[in-house]
Amino acid sequence: MILPVRNLNELDTIADRLLEAGGTRSVWLFEGEMGAGKTTLIKALCRRMGVTGTVQSPTFSIVNEYVTPEGEPVYHFDCYRLRSETEALDSGLEEYIDSGDRCFIEWPERIAGLLPPDAWTVRLRVEGDQRVIETD
Repeated sequence: MILPVRNLNELDTIADRLLEAGGTRSVWLFEGEMGAGKTTLIKALCRRMGVTGTVQSPTFSIVNEYVTPEGEPVYHFDCYRLRSETEALDSGLEEYIDSGDRCFIEWPERIAGLLPPDAWTVRLRVEGDQRVIETD
């Protein structure tokens, strides 16, 4: 699936399409260069899932936990500052991934050896004045 994003007003509709396409997959990998919109897209996904409260990049804490109205946890990881997979293991990342709960992971290439084979990849790229979201 390829989804062009011309402006931020389209994000809720795009988030709905991604949530439908992603179905019950628990681990989502967000790839894209710095500034491509990974965190902004995750904010829209969480909003459409009914998460209340602040959704922000967990750059310094590695993981943020959000909760849906149904009480389901959503984990948001930013692996940009990780220096090794061992550091990710020390943070408990493996337990989150194995939990079956929704995990949104930015910069997954930093922990490639820890990711499950059934993880769903969402790629973001900048093309001119728009973003393009592409999924497997």
